[in-house]
Amino acid sequence: MKMGGGTILGVVVVVALAAMSMTMDVEAVGEVDHVVGGDHGWDPTSDILYWSSDRIFRVGDQIWFTYSAAQGLIAELKSKEEYESCNMSNPIMMYTEGLHTVPLDKEGMRYFVSTDSQNCKNGLKLHVEVQPKESGSRALPVAQTVVADGPAAPSGSARYGYNVILSVLLCGVVVLAY
Repeated sequence: MKMGGGTILGVVVVVALAAMSMTMDVEAVGEVDHVVGGDHGWDPTSDILYWSSDRIFRVGDQIWFTYSAAQGLIAELKSKEEYESCNMSNPIMMYTEGLHTVPLDKEGMRYFVSTDSQNCKNGLKLHVEVQPKESGSRALPVAQTVVADGPAAPSGSARYGYNVILSVLLCGVVVLAY
């Protein structure tokens, strides 16, 4: 039986929404994924400072970097001084994959910069103050968190739900391509 593209898309959307409902228990404990730069990602055209200004980063959250190697890679630095001067001579970590998830597993400051010196000096950098884990749920509605902050937090059983979403959407794209 052959279905039209609209019917298949409808099925994909319904299955994806059902899979997302499996991940909502994670939101109740306050873990959030932050996609750095929002829709623009880690890009010189993004205003990373503005994007991060109203966000609270907590232990248990994750930050997601999406970037092009042509724009420079991402270096995590040790100190505020290295961050402010874009001194990448002794990075803690280099992120090179184009899509990278960084778990925020302890309180304190984290510093990330573009390895392209000019982009770094022009503001393509992020400092994150990781706050203690919050008890209870976040003040933001779940729907806003999912849309504004990227994919649902992938931990424990919620990881299964997140993988289901990606698998279903990928299958839908493949089916629509044919």
